[in-house]
Amino acid sequence: MTDKGEKRYQGIVVDVRVEHVELPNGAELDLEIIEHPGGAASVAVNEDNEVCLVYQYRHVAGGYIWELPAGKIDNREPPVVTAQRELEDEAGVRAVSWFSLGSYLSSPGVFSEVIHLWLARSLTTVEANPDDDEDLEVHWVPFAQALHWALDGTIRDGKSLVGLYRAAHYIELD
Repeated sequence: MTDKGEKRYQGIVVDVRVEHVELPNGAELDLEIIEHPGGAASVAVNEDNEVCLVYQYRHVAGGYIWELPAGKIDNREPPVVTAQRELEDEAGVRAVSWFSLGSYLSSPGVFSEVIHLWLARSLTTVEANPDDDEDLEVHWVPFAQALHWALDGTIRDGKSLVGLYRAAHYIELD
């Protein structure tokens, strides 16, 4: 084994390795770690305080779910570049103003993925260019309604929940 452990699987998006670790309490164990390049998501809010959500098919989730426009970081690009690209490609929206809402760990027990969140304002429409594997519809939802959906379980996606709650601090609610 190397310092980074033994790679057991190399995939298109993720790699899996096993690393022997000693915890701060002295316990030793082998951890399976799923390595992911990370992602970025946009909380795009227009002048009418509507947030851009995509209703997207996710096989692993068992159907369509509500999400913020988001995607995987490509080639170690800055996360804001990922957020900008995905907002344009998925939703056909370009933003002038970008404000970081920070980042979070999606599942730190096994996943190395860090997701970066951005508040996007001063929006204009551009041509959408979704990937061939993206089956989605773009919707503009009143921000207060989206927060309600986050609370009642309509929105179940983690990055969308964290992004909406963090953005709420900066959005005037009616």
